[in-house]
Formats: sequence, C-alpha cells, structure tokens
Amino acid sequence: MFFIDQIILLAAVLILLGIISSKLSARLGLPVLVLFLIVGMLAGEDGPGGILFDNAEAAHSLGTLALALILFDGGLQTPFKAIKLVWKPSSALATFGVLITGAITGYAAAYILDISLLHGMLLGAIVGSTDAAAVFSLLRNAGIHLNGKLKATLEIESASNDPMAIFLTIGLLEVLVNGMKPGKDLLVMFVSQMGLGLAVGLAVGWLSVRLINRIQLVAAGLYPVLVAACGLLSFGITANIGGSGFLAVFITGVVIGNSRFVFQRSTFLFHDGLAWLSQITMFVVLGLLITPTSLLDVWLEGLIIAFVLIFIARPLAVMPILALFGFNIREMTLVSWIGLRGSVPIILAIFPLIFGLPGADLIFNVVFFVVLISATLQGSSLAWVARKLKLTLPPPVTPAATLEITALADVDAGIVEYTLGHTSRAAGSRISQLALPESAVMAMISRKNNIIAPRGSTLLEAEDQLFIVLKPATRAFVDSVFSGKEAGAENILPAQELRVKGNTQVIDITHSYGINITGAAQDTLEQVIKANLITEAKVDFVVELAEVNLYVREMVNERIITVGILVKQKNKQRITK
Repeated sequence: MFFIDQIILLAAVLILLGIISSKLSARLGLPVLVLFLIVGMLAGEDGPGGILFDNAEAAHSLGTLALALILFDGGLQTPFKAIKLVWKPSSALATFGVLITGAITGYAAAYILDISLLHGMLLGAIVGSTDAAAVFSLLRNAGIHLNGKLKATLEIESASNDPMAIFLTIGLLEVLVNGMKPGKDLLVMFVSQMGLGLAVGLAVGWLSVRLINRIQLVAAGLYPVLVAACGLLSFGITANIGGSGFLAVFITGVVIGNSRFVFQRSTFLFHDGLAWLSQITMFVVLGLLITPTSLLDVWLEGLIIAFVLIFIARPLAVMPILALFGFNIREMTLVSWIGLRGSVPIILAIFPLIFGLPGADLIFNVVFFVVLISATLQGSSLAWVARKLKLTLPPPVTPAATLEITALADVDAGIVEYTLGHTSRAAGSRISQLALPESAVMAMISRKNNIIAPRGSTLLEAEDQLFIVLKPATRAFVDSVFSGKEAGAENILPAQELRVKGNTQVIDITHSYGINITGAAQDTLEQVIKANLITEAKVDFVVELAEVNLYVREMVNERIITVGILVKQKNKQRITK
C-alpha cells in the first residue's frame, strides 16, 4: 500500500466524522467549528486516533487556502444592497473595532501572562478579529434569523476584518523579530494591504464576469470551477504584490455574486459545498495541530484572557462605534456577543511559530484555548441571547422547488423566485390582475409542496413561491408587483418605460405599481388611449395624461396589443400605493 492511499483513507474518515458531527451540532448546542476541532483533537496524538501532526507550515498553508475559499463563498452570497446599507458601521468595526479589541486584550494578556507589552499586543492582534466561517455558519445554517441591517453588519464585518488582524499581526512580528520601526513603515504596509486588496479584488471581479459570460466551455461542470479559479487568482495576485489576498478574494466574490452569469445557481451550490469542505478540513487539521494536554498548562490564564476579550474588550470596541450609526442598545449588545473567534486567530497564531518568535508556543496554546472558549460560550448561546434581546425574526418561507436557466449564450432573461408575504400586493389577486410587464412570464407556482400550473384565473395566496421569467431591465417593475404594501410608504419605480398588454385594466396598474391613470377603474389601457385620440390609433402614437404618457407600441389590425407607460418626472413623487 502506498502512503498516499493511507492519506486518502484518513482524510475521508476525518471528513465523514466532521460531516456527521455537524448533524449533531444543533442537538448538542455547540457550533460546528467546535465539533470539527474536537474531531481533530481526538484524532491527534493525545486522542484515540494517535495521529502525530506538528507541521505548522503545512497547517498554515492549508488553512490559508481554506479561508480564502470560505471568504470567496461569503462574498458570492453578499448582496450589494447589504453592503450599501451597512458599509460604514461594518468598515469601522473591521478596522477601529479590531484595533481597540486587540489593544485592550493585548494589554491584559501582557499582565496576565507576565510577558512584554509587545508580545501581549501581538496576542491581542491575533484574537482581534471575528471569524467569517464561524459567523456565516451560525447565521446562515443555525436557524437564527435577524433583521437585514443587523445580519449584514455582522457578516460583512466578519468577512472584512481579517485583513486588519493580519496586518497588525505581521506588523508586530516585523517589529519583534526583524526590528521594523513603528510608524512610516507600518503605515505603508497598511495602505498597501488594504488598497491593493480592494483594487485587485474589484478588477479581477469585473474581468471574471466578462470572461465567464463570453467563454464557451465544452462542459457545464467547468463553469463553477472557472469561478473558483477567478477567486483564487484574485487572492494570489494580491498576496504576491504585497496586498491583502483575503480582502481581495472577498471583494471578487461580491462582484461576481452580484452579476448575472451563466449557470449561476449551480455555481453557488458548488461553492457552498466547497466552503463546507474547507471548514471541515481546516478545523480538523487545526485540531490535529494542537496537543490537548498542553492546554492544561494555560487553562486559567486562557480563561481570564477570554473573559476580558468577550466581556470587556469586544463591548468597549463595538458599542461606541455602533452608537454613532444609530444602533440601539439591544443591537449593540448582540453584535458585541457575536464576536466569535475561530480559524483565523488559530491560523494567525501559527505565524509566530513560523517566524521563530521566542514564546510562540505559549501564544499558540493560549489563542487556541481562547478560541475554544469563545466559540463554545458565544456560539452555543447566540440563539438564546438573540431571543432574550427580542431581535429574532420568524424564519422566511423556503421554496419547495427551484428552477434555473442554463444557457451558454448571452440570453437576456433570467428566472427570479418570489415568496409572497401576507402584505404583498399580489396576495389575494388573480394572475390576470397583476399587470406584469409584457416580457415577464410566470413559469411555476409552488404552494405547500404542490406545483400549480399558472393560469390567468389562478388566485395567489400568501407564502406562495412564484417563479418568474423576466428580462433584467424589468426587474424593478416586477419587484413592485410582488412587494409589500405599507401605508404611507413611497413606491419608487425606475425612470423608464413600462410595457404591458393593451387589455390591462386601469385599476390593475394602480394596484400593482401605484401609478394613477386618468380613466374609469375598469377601463383597459386600449380604451383609455382610444378615448383620448381624435384619429385612429397607430404605432408610436402617444396620449398625454395628467401623470403619465401612454404609448402605442404594438398593434394587430385595429387592436392595441402593447402599451408603454412612462411616468412624468415631475409627478414621480405623487405615485401612491
């Protein structure tokens, strides 16, 4: 038997144990990352597995690759609207928050461990950032549902604060080991890390989308692999020119994930599985690296440092920052509590070992213990804390079926899934009353695990899942049809022409879009146009009404088949619901 055969068998067994342990996560009340670490420790030299593994560089290399894939998947699943909503508080937490947390924890660690202040600050920097893999896993897979602003703040902070922690860790190691002078050199390193990470991430993301949509590959299965290669390319280029590869790969993921490209759904599923595999592999290997008995030597010091980090440093860093952006005390408390530490601190704790820093073993063991306490205590109690703070929301309705367009050419169409809320405009209406854009077609309705063929007479109900084939240019109008109707809220429509069928009634236009058209409620748009013309209707004729212009866009004999509706700009603010 070859050695590689044994490695493959061992890897398969450990991965299977990791997957099975994830199934037990909810029952045991522990985050999956803790269970993965436990699997690795049980398989290690102090456990029944007896595997001897002490290659810090191999663990660092594998952890870096895994973390890059996890951040890339996180970027793919992060919508631009979430970033626009919370980029200010998230970026403040990802920079100043990490700095404050690290400084307070580091000062305490220097006193508790009786080490120099710089060594203490190094330990503080290592545990200063929250862990993207842990936060994504808890928020997306543990059944915890928060409001969009709060959830986006937590996810974007966790995905973007690693570069700051890495910068502080490497900068302090350069000072401690290579004699770098704090000041100008550290500032240049910071600017290059962040600036290059942002620039390369945006550039590679933009180019990747164009490559993915233009290239004609022989096998559909290559497209998800191509997307993964683009993410790794972004990381590799940035890291090799002195920037933050982790920031770059996340930015590239955001750009790609918010663009239209072929085989999009299958690509997301592929990367979700790849991220899970990366998490399992990374945490199991890091569990193998630690010698559990060595933790007994630092358990008391580690416990005190973890207490300072969780109950003092993190809240002192988070609350003043979020208060500036209008978060209430309950939200600030939850953000302070979801300061989970995970793989990133452990990977960063390997850096002092690689640099040959005296006392690196102590730092690694303390960091590992702090991560275990943080992940176990904060991760297992997150749902309880969120409920006590009254910040949890009901789970969203999940579709019983999914559809996907798999086209290799530039097809100007896509399928969008909508879940009707109880306040949706469309709930209680028949499909014929929706006044959908003439290029939009309802393909399927899923209701309580049953598939319903859509017909004009079909009555829509709350919690229905609707699958709409549409052109991207009409997306905002279709969103309006299925959005909630809130009293006093302004309905914002794009400043472009809406094309609907000529037999659409005036009342349906008002109900679906909030557009007021002069005429009887039961009149069709064809009747309104003909009533306002003194000659026979022809294509491109326009009827000017008080708030809108109606255009004749398509006719068959004397019948008006398609009508264009353009809201007058001066009346846009008078659109009502």
